[in-house]
Amino acid sequence: MNWTNMFFQNWEGIVRTLIVGALAYTILILFLRISGKRTLAKLNAFDLVVTVALGSTLSAILLQESVALAEGMIALALLILLQFVVAYTSVRFPAFAKAVRSEPSLLARDGEYCEAAMRRERITHGEALSAVRSAGGRDIEDVAFLILESDGTLSAGLKSK
Repeated sequence: MNWTNMFFQNWEGIVRTLIVGALAYTILILFLRISGKRTLAKLNAFDLVVTVALGSTLSAILLQESVALAEGMIALALLILLQFVVAYTSVRFPAFAKAVRSEPSLLARDGEYCEAAMRRERITHGEALSAVRSAGGRDIEDVAFLILESDGTLSAGLKSK
């Protein structure tokens, strides 16, 4: 085993990473600015997938010499375009939106758990209580509502005192 290759292979790889990395990063920022804020919004599962895929693609461009900058640019643009098409189509066709997006789920109301919804969404009482505490409550009895949002976050509304 050659231990030196684990830490340094050659200057060519370093220079390539610096140049391609700076260019790929600049291109990604440009694409994101052109595509708008929605591209990185984590409103639903598709948005999350795009965000993760953009990071993975940038990583591949930076570290894999077999991925040329032009190929990486096309991959980034394709991901952003597909996300735009899904968002555009969702806004214009409610049936499509319903097929690709999850609806928020009511997990608790008026201080009581909605047990069937919690089982369906695989949310534990501990996770629900954590959201209640984050909202400033102490226990489930303090909650007017607890909702699992489309993006996977928990929103708690407390009863007025």
